[in-house]
Parts: sequence; C-alpha cells; structure tokens
Amino acid sequence: MKVAKYCLPIALSAVTTLPIQAAAQSCQSVTEEHALALFERWNDSLISGDPEQVALLYQNDALLLPTVSSQPRLTPQERIDYFRHFLADKPSGKLDSHHFQSACNTATLAGLYTFDFAASGKQVAARYSFTYRWDGQQWLISHHHSSLLPSG
Repeated sequence: MKVAKYCLPIALSAVTTLPIQAAAQSCQSVTEEHALALFERWNDSLISGDPEQVALLYQNDALLLPTVSSQPRLTPQERIDYFRHFLADKPSGKLDSHHFQSACNTATLAGLYTFDFAASGKQVAARYSFTYRWDGQQWLISHHHSSLLPSG
C-alpha cells in the first residue's frame, strides 16, 4: 500500500504533462520571409497555368473568396473551376504592401497586390488576405480573400 501511496502521484504527474509536451512539440511558427515565400509559391502556381497545381496549395476545407467571382469556393473542385477561368488570362501577382502575423500553426499575410494579365494586357489592383495553416507536414492556405481595390 505504501508503494501505491508514493508511486501513484508520480505516475499521474507524468501522465498529466504528456499533453502539454505534445502540444509544445506540435506548434509550428512561420517567419515573415517564409510567409512571403508562400505567396511566391502561390504566384508561381498561377504562372504555371495549371488550376490543379494552384488548388493543391489550399487546405481541403479552405475558403476562397475570389477576386473576379461573387461565389465563395469551398471545395477543391470549386477552387479548380475558379482558377481554370482565372488562369485563362495568364495572371501574375506582385505584392504592393503586406502585413504579417503569426501564431501557433497559423499565419496571416494581408495587404494590397496587383495582377498583370498577360493575355489582355490589363492590370488589376486588389486587396488580399491569406491565412496559412500548418497541416502537420506543410503550410497550406486555409482562407484566401481577394477583392478589387475600390477607386478613390
């Protein structure tokens, strides 16, 4: 009985610290430079012209509120459909400004960007926000909002 009296509290204290240790080990953070590189990866996928390549950069349950569509895109197939049309004009994006925030397993990059459309020669200024989430292996987009910049 004396063994149980002394061993049980020790065993319980070891068990109760396991979730804390696991949480500390599973928390990923991203630097501002890495977040900017994630944007460049996304932009490179646009330049590739392959809507499926672009869609792979989004979490399966990601929300896309796109620049040139009023319909939210909630599934991989809906995002592929949007990018199939968007990529037809051969877009390339450039960040004009950015604001960065990072927390455990999530990061946000937001600001203004400009798209150059090679097929039409048009240039479009827009607001953006990308929220990235760590999926256990890589950073993927969990939320992306893009809207035309109002004039004035």
